[in-house]
Amino acid sequence: MRIAEQIELSIEERSRLLKLAHSEAVSVRLARRAGMILLAADGFENKTIGEMIGAGRVQVASWRKRYAAGGLAALEHDLPRGGRRRTVDRSEIVRLTTQTKPAAATQWSTRTLAAVAGVSDTTIQRVWKAHGLKPHRIRRFKISRDPKFVEKLEDIVGLYMNPPEHALVLCCDEKSQVQALDRTQPGLPLKKGRAATMTHDYKRNGTTTLFAALNTLDGKVISRCEARHRHTEWLKFLRQVERETPTDKSLHLICDNYSTHKHPKVGEWLAKNPRIHVHFTPTSASWLNMVERFFRDITVERIRNGVFRSVSELVSAIEQYVSVHNKDPKPFVWTAKANDILQKVIRANSRLSSKQNEALH
Repeated sequence: MRIAEQIELSIEERSRLLKLAHSEAVSVRLARRAGMILLAADGFENKTIGEMIGAGRVQVASWRKRYAAGGLAALEHDLPRGGRRRTVDRSEIVRLTTQTKPAAATQWSTRTLAAVAGVSDTTIQRVWKAHGLKPHRIRRFKISRDPKFVEKLEDIVGLYMNPPEHALVLCCDEKSQVQALDRTQPGLPLKKGRAATMTHDYKRNGTTTLFAALNTLDGKVISRCEARHRHTEWLKFLRQVERETPTDKSLHLICDNYSTHKHPKVGEWLAKNPRIHVHFTPTSASWLNMVERFFRDITVERIRNGVFRSVSELVSAIEQYVSVHNKDPKPFVWTAKANDILQKVIRANSRLSSKQNEALH
């Protein structure tokens, strides 16, 4: 005759089991197991315990035995269960995804790879998710080849993180060819259960160029719209910046390497205004200019989904956006140190060089 394991509980063990049995924060299974052990400690037989909590006699006997051998820890975890052995070669799916390409295509889809690997497309999806693989996505990059990259990087990041006293740091640039687009048919407004609609085609009504200077201290923007973006318009914008900033402060302007910014007449004007100092970003490194973030915001929030029947409507919308922005500006805080950026660039160059060497061999 089989004899059930004797369960004896200390005061502390009984207290912990009681908390588990009546807790709403633990799983139902763990609460039931704690109840089984409490009843077993009170002298009830396995069959009686099963009838009281709605479990089988064999199940109660199993958990009684496991608790007697391993204590509370044995109740918290299930034993490894059997099952069909895995037949999918995950490493092979990862290899095919990362090291091969399908015929006449640039990347795999779940169905095309499933046909080659002999598994279902949902299996491919699970493997990709587990390994963080997204063949349909590409991250674009451009490594600067500017011979003075380090010098310019340290100069601009230094202005962001440790600006000079009695000076303003202004990120300047132009967003050229901003199109005044009108839709060919009126769209429907946003409503519950339906997104707003807009035709995919449009009518061009002209363009404008937005010149902007972002004050890194308070986030305010000085802006100007012009029909073109030659050195003449750039000079007009610089004169506006000079007029609208305190005369007792020097100005440090961060600009890219666009030829308009380096025109001889621009240089002559800057020579006559010694309080203005221009700092150029490295070639192919416009991401260093914080005004690009403002251009992104105005594009997403006002221009991209706007309807403009004329250039004047577009210019009015831009001016209104800048006016509202300047009433409650939020400065962009630069946190990346120059050395950290440089280390990333060095690693990117190293990976690019290794890939080029592999391609040559």
